[in-house]
This record gives sequence, C-alpha cells and structure tokens, in this order.
Amino acid sequence: MSAEVISIDALLVMFVVGTVLPINLGILAFVATFAVGTASLGLTEDEIFEGFPAELFVTIVGVTYLFSVARRNGTIDRLVAAGVRLVRGRVALIPWVLFLVAALLTAFGTFTPAAVAILAPIGMNFAYRYKLNPLVVGMMVISGGHAGAFSPLAVSGALVLGLVDKTELHISAVTLFSASFLINLVLSALTYVLLAKRPVPLAEGSEEAAEDQDLAVSGRPDWRQWLTLACLAALVIGALGFHLEIGFLALAAGALLALVDMKRQEKAVDGVSWSTLLLVAGMMTYIAMLEKAGIIENISEHAAGLGAPVAVALLLCFTVAITSAFASSTAILTAIIPIAVPLLLSSHLSAAGLIAALAVSTTIVDTSPFSTNGALVLSNARGVDPRRFYRQVIGYTGGIVALGPVVAWGALVLPWS
Repeated sequence: MSAEVISIDALLVMFVVGTVLPINLGILAFVATFAVGTASLGLTEDEIFEGFPAELFVTIVGVTYLFSVARRNGTIDRLVAAGVRLVRGRVALIPWVLFLVAALLTAFGTFTPAAVAILAPIGMNFAYRYKLNPLVVGMMVISGGHAGAFSPLAVSGALVLGLVDKTELHISAVTLFSASFLINLVLSALTYVLLAKRPVPLAEGSEEAAEDQDLAVSGRPDWRQWLTLACLAALVIGALGFHLEIGFLALAAGALLALVDMKRQEKAVDGVSWSTLLLVAGMMTYIAMLEKAGIIENISEHAAGLGAPVAVALLLCFTVAITSAFASSTAILTAIIPIAVPLLLSSHLSAAGLIAALAVSTTIVDTSPFSTNGALVLSNARGVDPRRFYRQVIGYTGGIVALGPVVAWGALVLPWS
C-alpha cells in the first residue's frame, strides 16, 4: 500500500473515530502524525515537529485570553451595548454589521485571520448576550473577511495577482475582487436566511453561564475598562497598522490587564479554549506533515492530469477546497496557481474565471475548525455545548466543501469556457 493511500486512510479513520467517540480529534491526529510520519513517510521527529502551528497556537491563546480578561472586567459588555445602540436596538442586523466591517478591514490590507481574530470574540459575545445563533454570526464574520480579501490592496489579492503576473496570463483585479465579494455575500445571505432561526446548541449546566453575571453598563467606564479599551485599540493599531504578531500583542495586553486586576482575573486563563487548541494543532501538524512529504502536491498534480479541461477545472476546485479545509489557504493558493497555468495555456478556459474560481474555492472553506478562522470562532463561542457546536461547524463546512467548488466553477469557469 502506497504512502499516499495510508496517509489518506488514516485521516478518514481519525474523522470517523473522533466524530463517533468522545475523544479529541487532535489527540488522534498527533498519534497518527507520529505513526504515519515515521513508519510510512520516513520522516524524523524533528521534521514532524516542524509542522506544529506555533503561530496559530499563540494567536488563539493570546486572543482568547485577552477577551476573557476583557469580559471579566465588564469591557465586553460595554462594547456589546454600544454595538446594540449603533444598530438602534435591531440586534438582527448585528451579523451584517460584522460582515461589512470584516470586508472593509480585509479589503484595505488586513490579513483575514487578523480581522477575524479581532471581530470573532466580539461577535460571539453579541451572539451569547442577545441569543443570536453563534454559527451564523461566526460564519458571517469569516465570509465578510473573505469578501474583501481579494481586493488589489489585500494580502490574498496581491498574492494571486503577483503569481499571475509572473506568467503569460492576465486577469483583471476587478474580476477577482468582484467574484470573491459576490459569492461570499450570497453565501452569507443564504446562511442568514436558512440558519438564523435554528436552535442554538446550548450547554447543559454550563459553569460559564452559572458564573457569568451581567455587569452593569450604565454610567461611565471605570479606569480598568478604559485601560482595556486602550489595550484593544493598541492591539488593532499594532496588528493592522504595523503588522505586528497579534498573538504576542494580545498576550502582553492580557497580562498587563490581569496584573492591575489580579483578584478578578485569577481564572481568566480558563477562558482559553484548550480543547480547540488541541484539535487544531493536532490536525494542522498532520496536514503539514503530508505537505512536507509531497502528498498534497502529488494529489494536485494527479488531478491536473485527468480528463477534459473543463472537468479538470472542477476537479482542481474540489481539490483545493478539500485541502484548504485542513491547511493554510495562502499556501494552497501559492501551490495551485502554478499547477493551473499549463492547463490554461493549453486550453480555451478563461484565465480570469479559473483563477477566481480557485481563489474562491480555496478560501470559502476557511470556516473549517481546522483553519485559523474557524478555530477562532470555535474557541470564542460562549454558552454552547462545545461538541455539538463543533459538529455544527463541521457540518456547515462540509456543505461548503461539497457545493462551494461547484458554484464557483459554474459561475466563473463554465460560462466562459
């Protein structure tokens, strides 16, 4: 049995076991990484550990810790109340406000995970306080981030346009941006219409719900809340304006706020979603191992060599969607566009259409709990049963993986082929 077959079979077994049995999928992934990596792929332990997502680990720990501190001192309650006043009490509009803010942030150069890291905790607190569906709020924050992610000023947009400029092909920046914005807008509209009224998977006897006390938001903020707001502003400026590592900034801000309010912040570290961290770190380490061994690249190349150009285009969209659900969408885009270039040069496929379809298919699945964005939503959810909410996110992502590539292909590739 080939190494490719063994590694993919191990992945499928992990999903089945981790879904059916009450064991964290991240634990299974770490075990499988060591077993498959050493016994089948011939990698050393050092090579395997290189795939551990240290940056993502620090980001999730830092952001969830900082917002746990901010929630305990009442600052988040004030932000939520201010947001409700902004929409004049119509809390049903909150997911759309978050969508538009996320789109604006990424369209003007904010890296999508940074925008989601800032907005997801606030959105999840909105959902908790006003009984909104957290799945809808979280997914619309992510979709908003990707709606603006392919503007010429955005990180992903500049990356794709730069990769294409190195070839004989040409695509319009307006086409790329418009395709991503419209598809994510339609996805958000469908998410809102179909899921907004669905029941929330509330936690039974949640300790957090029992311990959480509604803090008064009348009157002026106290000095600790002003300091917290200043720290949040510094986080945004440092991450967006100076491109500093958001995880370290959040940890520094959280530590400062805990030091000036030690009695109230003694249990702030409990707000870090350690089970989510274990899940994401394990799965991303496994996928990084497959990338290092060349398994992902081999699968993509096999897909590019099959059938008629139009069918291959659809297969490539599915390949990047499935892969990106577990790995970095930026890395997938960097790898797949050079693979698609020979196909475009030797066929009558629209270059703009296929590149845009690949870009959308790669990023639209970042709702996955194994991606940075999905993990941030999962780790910041409040008052929900973690296992049931995880299954909802997985189910939502599975639907996007199944339908997203078909929609992108049908709307962007097929009409001009």
